[in-house]
Amino acid sequence: MDPSSGPSPIGLLLVNLGSPDSPEPADVRRYLAEFLQDPRVVEMPRWRWLPILHGVVLNVRPRRSAAAYRKIWTEEGSPLLLHTRRQARALASRLGGAVKVVPAMRYGNPSIAAGLAELRKAGCERLLVFPLYPQYSATTTASAFDAVTKELRNWRWIPELRLVNQYYEDDGYLDALAASVRDFHAQEGKAEATLFSFHGIPRRYADQGDPYPSQCRRTAERLAARLELPPERWRLSYQSRMGREPWLEPATSAILERLPREGVKRVEVLCPGFAADCLETLEEIAMENRDRFLAAGGTHYRYIPCLNDRSDHIDALAAIARRHLGGWLNE
Repeated sequence: MDPSSGPSPIGLLLVNLGSPDSPEPADVRRYLAEFLQDPRVVEMPRWRWLPILHGVVLNVRPRRSAAAYRKIWTEEGSPLLLHTRRQARALASRLGGAVKVVPAMRYGNPSIAAGLAELRKAGCERLLVFPLYPQYSATTTASAFDAVTKELRNWRWIPELRLVNQYYEDDGYLDALAASVRDFHAQEGKAEATLFSFHGIPRRYADQGDPYPSQCRRTAERLAARLELPPERWRLSYQSRMGREPWLEPATSAILERLPREGVKRVEVLCPGFAADCLETLEEIAMENRDRFLAAGGTHYRYIPCLNDRSDHIDALAAIARRHLGGWLNE
């Protein structure tokens, strides 16, 4: 990085969670080991957690998770990586040549270290880290920032640094979500109930100050208002529970099992906290929970896809990026 060589591009690191390199158990095991060793994800003393992780979890879960990944894997690889790359290309087009956009995964490949190296090679002296997590949590946004700063500790000359901390109430994001639901209704019709399912976190994380559940609630309320859904027509829930300790409630699976008993036979599920479709949406929500709802007596179950690379979603991400790049883009 040499300021005497003229204006340098601005770097934008577009970060999502990650996927294994393949749906084979060995690759899934490597991915899960990296993910579940993150102290932001599992807040437990290492002396206590690591023996459980390596002695039990990584000997059981990889094969089961690999089977789930195989159900959603595409010829181009992981759906999450595919969508994130498309988002990065579209975002780069919106922002123009002054901004170099590089996709990176918090766990797995392409890594955050590799993404930062690419931006350094391009001569980027200013960096915006954009985690694709609308609702802030220490388990996601903070973890991504940890990985960035850990890598930058190895650099002699670090770039100026900014972070998109959250965008759960952003109007462009909410408008895109609402439009995606209306488009879905135009094709599939409306359901009796709409379920907004967010990824869960342990209850004690929220009790200790993580703002995630309050931000999920605000997103759901503002989205329901845009869709003119009365209170009895929508619900908020949390999915992807792991381990034995209490997680945020109500659980998505429990609500879907209960709705048919309450007379709700037609349901649609949207995952507003996921910027791109992935294992948790395509397998857990669109397949596993569909089976659960139908087995409980439901008759119609519809999953509304994530925003992925919808044009209005990319417009929203570009507008968020421009706000955070304020001053830099005009120099």
